[in-house]
Amino acid sequence: MAIIEKIDIDSDSIFLKHVPIFSELDDETLEWLTDIGIRKSFKKDSMIMQEKEPGNMFFVIATGSVKISRINNEGREIILAILQQSNFFGEMSILDGFSRSANVIALEDSDLFLIKREEFNNLLYKQPKVCLTLLKELSKRIRDADMKIKILTLKDAVGRIAAVLLQLGDELGKVNNGQIVIDKLPLRHDIANLASTSRETVSRIMQGLCNKGILELHGSKLKILDYEKLKNLVV
Repeated sequence: MAIIEKIDIDSDSIFLKHVPIFSELDDETLEWLTDIGIRKSFKKDSMIMQEKEPGNMFFVIATGSVKISRINNEGREIILAILQQSNFFGEMSILDGFSRSANVIALEDSDLFLIKREEFNNLLYKQPKVCLTLLKELSKRIRDADMKIKILTLKDAVGRIAAVLLQLGDELGKVNNGQIVIDKLPLRHDIANLASTSRETVSRIMQGLCNKGILELHGSKLKILDYEKLKNLVV
């Protein structure tokens, strides 16, 4: 379960210390990263990274959140992942040298920390611990991709939406009094794209789950009241 804590973003070295792949670096290396990194802000709904463009930057989210998505042959957006503070993206093109494989769009006003490809590769050569942590994260993302495939193969819209909410709870939620709380639930449109259904279907099914006491919804704040019942809907 992701436990989100507020990080002092006024100091890049302190912020980077909270990024999992950099957490074991010594102070000298963190200061080096601070010196060579670039801060950049993006407004809500702005394009941060575009599919098929050259990959020359590694991105770390300092504040805000982003969605990773692609457009299918029918012109529909397929959301692959939602990332927030301390998550990173852009590593695939850095590692294999190919163009970007997806679009990245800001879900809210976001502040990012950028590292040039050459500098990031230098870090990997000099710091094996970063390589190991990066491999662990990439393995996790492969597992998440497998879950995404499973979600899309479910015929029942209720099951797909339940699976997406469980995944969002794992990625964005925190545990509070035995319940999973997501303070900033993605828009219904984005949940629909994750579950391969319509926004109207998402709203209807979520309201039904609230009526059954499985969920509780207040604005953009979602509580999963009964995790097991929600999990049992994924069949």
